[in-house]
Amino acid sequence: MSWLAQALTTLALCWRIERRDGVTIGLTAHDRDIEWDGLVHQAAPGMVPSAITRGAGLDPASMDVTGALTSEAIGEADLLAGRWDGARVAIFACDWTDPARQVALGEGTIGGLETRDGMLTAELRGAMAALERPVVEETSPECRAELGDKRCRVAMAGRRRFARVTAIVDNVVTLDTGEPVANGYAQGRLRWISGANSGLEDAILGSAGTTLTLRRPPRFDAPGRVLLVEGCDRRLATCAERFGNAVNFRGEPYLPGIDLLTRYPGG
Repeated sequence: MSWLAQALTTLALCWRIERRDGVTIGLTAHDRDIEWDGLVHQAAPGMVPSAITRGAGLDPASMDVTGALTSEAIGEADLLAGRWDGARVAIFACDWTDPARQVALGEGTIGGLETRDGMLTAELRGAMAALERPVVEETSPECRAELGDKRCRVAMAGRRRFARVTAIVDNVVTLDTGEPVANGYAQGRLRWISGANSGLEDAILGSAGTTLTLRRPPRFDAPGRVLLVEGCDRRLATCAERFGNAVNFRGEPYLPGIDLLTRYPGG
């Protein structure tokens, strides 16, 4: 770390941000681009981090980064669409004359995002933030597994199909398909694989013929190809009758509620 003790500092802060859809960008507070590990960290002198505190305790570590919104790096439309939600961030300081000399400052995921007057503020939550989650699951009358995951074990072969969205009206989309969409796609997911919405996902509320009703309107009013993934309403009756999978049901529909404690004897 002798380069940190030089009379003339050559310190530069860098961020490596990896979105969930695979897009990765690099940013630096230096006034020139810095290339490291095959990634060009674009100069963004307006990016200002808050104080970074590191300790040996178990308290959740977090920090904020504030900077200007730029279409070349992080655009407001993509932020509001949720493309950056949950992105993984690694922060390090390096010698801008020799980026191989560096100090890791921390890593985490993007939590809360706020935009105002062309500026963004992103909260970065460290790995310790996972300790805030419940240690064990809470009981629930509905299934807590996701359809097709390792706990549900329903085979998803034949429960996915590709289609093309030809029209969007509010939260209703019309599909270009010769066959009606089965009602099984209610409570399912619609994944955009082309167009302006590519990489985003929407929840399906219901279907009728060749139209789907989404939980909310698509982020961008742009048709494109989609992948439809069948869903489940998480009820025991559906699990048993439609999927024949009651043995893997992850809920407690017959567990008495807390109101049992308030009932009178013999009530």
